[in-house]
Amino acid sequence: MKICHVNLASGYHGGENQTLLLIQQQIKLGYQLTVVANPKSLFYSRVKELPCRLIACKHFLTQHGKAITQDSDLIHVHEGRAIYWAWLQHQLYKIPYIITRRIDNPLSERWFAAQAYCSASALVGLSQEICRQILLRYPLKKVVTIPSSPVRYPINQQQVSRIREQFSHPFLVIHAANMLHHKGFDVTLAAARLLMDSESDIHFALLGDGKERPALEQQAKGLTNVHFMGKQNNMGDWFAAADMLIHPSYSEGLGSVILEAMGSGLPVVGSRAGGIPDIIEDRVSGLLITPGDAQELAQAILQVRHDPNLVDVLTIGREKKLRDFQIEQTAHRYHTLYSEIMKSNACCS
Repeated sequence: MKICHVNLASGYHGGENQTLLLIQQQIKLGYQLTVVANPKSLFYSRVKELPCRLIACKHFLTQHGKAITQDSDLIHVHEGRAIYWAWLQHQLYKIPYIITRRIDNPLSERWFAAQAYCSASALVGLSQEICRQILLRYPLKKVVTIPSSPVRYPINQQQVSRIREQFSHPFLVIHAANMLHHKGFDVTLAAARLLMDSESDIHFALLGDGKERPALEQQAKGLTNVHFMGKQNNMGDWFAAADMLIHPSYSEGLGSVILEAMGSGLPVVGSRAGGIPDIIEDRVSGLLITPGDAQELAQAILQVRHDPNLVDVLTIGREKKLRDFQIEQTAHRYHTLYSEIMKSNACCS
């Protein structure tokens, strides 16, 4: 099978990680891949190390030669700007494309976006909530739920030991995300304040940066149990060093960091928002809280901290839940979708 993946993001976040993971798996399966990417991005640099054809593209209006996709069966779009690149390529050469949508925001009503979505052969949402949002805007489109898969990070035991030494407290809670309002760092800080005096052995490491950080640091004044660690590139070490991960988002496409933490063996707490309930079944594979409720978050942390029987139950449930999210399953679901589209196009031609 010959697929052209497109991701024009300049940064490197969960979506780029997931795109790279799928590309790596498809290479293992013998796919012939073309990847169109922003040459200034870390994603481009990482794809460059793989045995696939790589096209540098800084803007969706550029790199529309016929040769780029003439040997591809279809285009797979992975982020917002790439949607328009695929639409233009489709208009020029009639090659079909699918869109994977990773965020649970309402879809744009702009003309260009509507044209691009309506012309896609299929729309994929990472979660049921994303698919619900897609269907509200495009009720007649083919919409499929295909989740992300957990990325496995390398672990350096020396780094793990350094992290544990840095936090000389027996219970380490991590919250890893870009510091944007919808990620719920304010809820984490409020929960930390509730626990600071009564549970002095529980400490919080906030892993991330972003425009909300100055305001969050102001909110955290006086909190001796909170540590701003900045963005971390060695997440495997942090997962190995921590005792649990919390992710109290107000909205979330799926929450790939939750999957990654679960895959590393950590208990997880998340909010009933976006696609998080697709991953966390309350009191089965993790704990769910009401978005914005710091009291519930504090209580959930205490349950994990002090109830080993609950942790045992969550361990069993976590392992069962993860089977549905492995990259082999994700790649198989995409293969099925690709095949359906190719068969449909063959019948229509």
